[in-house]
Amino acid sequence: DITAAGLAIGIALSRFNEEIGDGLLSGATDELAKLGAKPDDITLVTVPGALELPLVLQTLAKTGKYDALIALGCVIRGETYHFEVVSNESSRGITDVQLFTGVPVANAVLTVENDDQARVRMVQKGREAAQCAVEMARLLKAVRS
Repeated sequence: DITAAGLAIGIALSRFNEEIGDGLLSGATDELAKLGAKPDDITLVTVPGALELPLVLQTLAKTGKYDALIALGCVIRGETYHFEVVSNESSRGITDVQLFTGVPVANAVLTVENDDQARVRMVQKGREAAQCAVEMARLLKAVRS
């Protein structure tokens, strides 16, 4: 059942690489609206970067108010090892949030080589994250009932 009607969805958006984040957010919110979500059913919070996403996602999940969460951001490879640290640790943290809280988190933190790759993927990845969040929320409701 891929309908967002009646679901509470939280979105955590990294402000680093703002243009890409805006594209991800546009794709996600447009898709949620197409799936029947009302604006009041969606909560948006922003954080400085991808490493801050897991903490705010965990905080949202622990409120018990959300059926699913969406993580949005972009990490672009630079000249140092920092790319791997940020990519791996943010992904691990996002996965931990859903495993430890039971609230599904759709991970749409792009990890790309350059700006062009991010631009090509941003809107579609946002859409896919919205679809994933809704599908997982519905699936878990069905499994738990």
